[in-house]
Amino acid sequence: MSNQTSAQEDPLVRMGRDLKRAMADEPSRVHWAMVIDLAKCVGCHACTIACVAENTLPPGVVYRPVLEEELGVYPNVGRRFVPRPCMQCQNPPCVKVCPVTATYKNQQGVTVMDYNRCIGCRYCLVACPYAARTSDFGDYYTSGTPDGPATLVGRKACADGYEKHPADEYGRKWPDRGNGSPIGNARKCHFCLHRLAVGMLPACVTSCIGRATYFGNKNDPGSLVAKLIGSPRVFVLKPELSTRPAVYYLK
Repeated sequence: MSNQTSAQEDPLVRMGRDLKRAMADEPSRVHWAMVIDLAKCVGCHACTIACVAENTLPPGVVYRPVLEEELGVYPNVGRRFVPRPCMQCQNPPCVKVCPVTATYKNQQGVTVMDYNRCIGCRYCLVACPYAARTSDFGDYYTSGTPDGPATLVGRKACADGYEKHPADEYGRKWPDRGNGSPIGNARKCHFCLHRLAVGMLPACVTSCIGRATYFGNKNDPGSLVAKLIGSPRVFVLKPELSTRPAVYYLK
């Protein structure tokens, strides 16, 4: 099958082929990257919600917020939406400041967290110039909610049970966020590594209604992301910092 995307083909189909090819390649030859087309983002926040649901994120922990930017001068103004996941920097400041090497880059260029090693000092939160890290303080959405009579089964068996469902981050099930879990730790976007391991694209990519988010191996010249990274419309956030992000934007 051709590597070219036809006018009728959903980009998810093309990216699915790219992902399958990358997973069959040598790990050292793969460098994951993301491209976000700002001209297509409508600010629906579907990616944010999908990420929260996929990773069972608690209050205050958001891996992929969508920022709003006002452009122009009144009365000629416009609005642009900017999804902002972790930039997966090739020169990450957060890695340099971690005193216990709890955060590091894996072989495919993704900056990851070791929750069992993290001591919660939050140096990485301060060092990140993109504010792409948050801390898990152990909060629950259902904290303090009365467990009165409910239409179905009540809070403890329903909402509370959902919040305590083990998350699959980094290919492990973190039990109840309390026993060797992310509580007290720094947390961040990890390109849904647990989904990639089973041949699935990141949740933010598949949930984007405008097909504004693209993902793949940037080292593969036949991949869609490699083609988009070569576009004259491409740019990265804060290039003057020389962090060399693996998340690219299209104007």
